[in-house]
Amino acid sequence: MAAEEQKEKKRQISPAATAYLVLYNVVLCAGWASIGVIMAKHYLETNSVEGMYEAFEMPLKVFQTAAVLEIVHAIIGIVPSSVVLTAFQVFSRVFLLWGIVHSIPEVQEQIGVLTFMLAWTPTEVIRYAFYTFGLMNRLPYIITWCRYTLFIVLYPLGVIGELTTFYKSLAYIKKTEIFSMTLPNDYNVSFDFYYFVIVTLIMYIPVFPRLYSHMIRQRKKVIGGRYKQE
Repeated sequence: MAAEEQKEKKRQISPAATAYLVLYNVVLCAGWASIGVIMAKHYLETNSVEGMYEAFEMPLKVFQTAAVLEIVHAIIGIVPSSVVLTAFQVFSRVFLLWGIVHSIPEVQEQIGVLTFMLAWTPTEVIRYAFYTFGLMNRLPYIITWCRYTLFIVLYPLGVIGELTTFYKSLAYIKKTEIFSMTLPNDYNVSFDFYYFVIVTLIMYIPVFPRLYSHMIRQRKKVIGGRYKQE
């Protein structure tokens, strides 16, 4: 009992930190919702996905890059998230956004970008809404259900889009040798960005099943646990 109380105390954060986290999550939720509105508006007005990336490019860069703060939140302990897992998830997206999509215009209109955006957008709106209401102890069950159910489709969809985007970038990377360093150079270091992206692609093989199975277990715990209580 004493151990449980001590664990609970460690999870408690100051009112100021709670207020900050509520504000952060509200802003990010609204930001991703605005991206969804921009995407829908563009398609309804043009009946096409052509030029859609340019329409949502700026808010996407702002709100996805802002997620780097979540690593800081985990480090300083105001959220119970794993620092390593949070860093991996955030940096993988930031790398895809800035290292690939921003740097290689040829992939911006590819189907992969649209695919992962169709997954990322509702996922992030739901996730930040979940955190916001949770912090206020006003969490509706429908948001909990969406958080632990829609990922079953959205997570694989996002991974397919991300992998497709990485794959489509390889030809350009190999041709231009963007971000690569060959010897000799002043730093006496070589780096092949082409093979770095290939390694990144391969990393999805062990990582995706582990993260996906973790979410499945969490769903059984949260959703299944509720049904058992009822």
